[in-house]
Amino acid sequence: MLFSLIIPVYNRPDEVDELLESLSQQDYANNFEVVIIEDGSTLRCDNVVRKYAGKLHLAYCFKENSGPGDSRNYGMRRAKGNYFIIFDSDCIIPKNYLSEVAKALNENYVDCFGGPDKALDSFSDIQKAINFAMTSFLTTGGIRGGSEKIDKFQPRSFNMGLSRKAFEASNGFGNIHPGEDPDLSIRLWNLGFETRLFSKAFVYHKRRIDWEKFTIQVNKFGKARPILNSWYPQYNKLTFFFPSVFIIGFLFSIVLLIFNYDFLLKFYFLYFLALFLLSSFQNKSFKIGILSVKAVWKQFFGYGAGFLESYIKIIILNQKPQEAFPELFFKK
Repeated sequence: MLFSLIIPVYNRPDEVDELLESLSQQDYANNFEVVIIEDGSTLRCDNVVRKYAGKLHLAYCFKENSGPGDSRNYGMRRAKGNYFIIFDSDCIIPKNYLSEVAKALNENYVDCFGGPDKALDSFSDIQKAINFAMTSFLTTGGIRGGSEKIDKFQPRSFNMGLSRKAFEASNGFGNIHPGEDPDLSIRLWNLGFETRLFSKAFVYHKRRIDWEKFTIQVNKFGKARPILNSWYPQYNKLTFFFPSVFIIGFLFSIVLLIFNYDFLLKFYFLYFLALFLLSSFQNKSFKIGILSVKAVWKQFFGYGAGFLESYIKIIILNQKPQEAFPELFFKK
């Protein structure tokens, strides 16, 4: 089995340098190729790629900007391998990653897998707090944090494997972003393919490095979900509504406080106290614990507001997704 590592890039040469350095340290015994797809960047990484020409089997492609999903498809069509592994450019890969993937595939083969993510000690305090918000079992990130108590795992494209057979059958990623990865997972299920979590195949994922970018990102996640629910209603879940219910409940608790009923607000206080304590313990830092509370707040309110807006436009008003939210769709 030949692995082809597919990495779309947009104006992030420094991140590519760190990613390629980590890939050059892999303990995997067999050959693998790395395919870098420059998605119309004005700040290109070709010089960085040349730096690793003697350490890795590399292919570099430059194309017009068309989004990460289309760029991954572009790379997979040109890759030589029969199994693709997809990373975001802001990932750092543990040296045993490919060995763990090969071991898992040999023991119980699957045409599509996903792995969890963690934070490195070198990450900033904000990055660690955002990582906690996106992976903790106390938030909506429980599955992404590595839980295996699910029947159908939806891989995320920052750490995802896909066989050539599954790619050719599905035609790869669609043009929605974000949301292209669960869209692909569901289409694969409908084609008869299985997906699975490889819990030991984790990556170090930097995610967003400031609050503004993180808020915009989770708001888009929220907008994408009702669109996916309208496309695939059989996979709709009540848990998708949780962030929106959370913010409505919080606003209702403020109203109740006017009438001297504070029981609901106390629930929110206890919840955020639990977040603070758990994050402080896991990260060994009270500062990161405080920042984690802020990250979860932004996660829930950003996602929940985006979900509500999209639910009204897509589900209630029956607007076309591309017209309601053109910013979520790349033109191929």
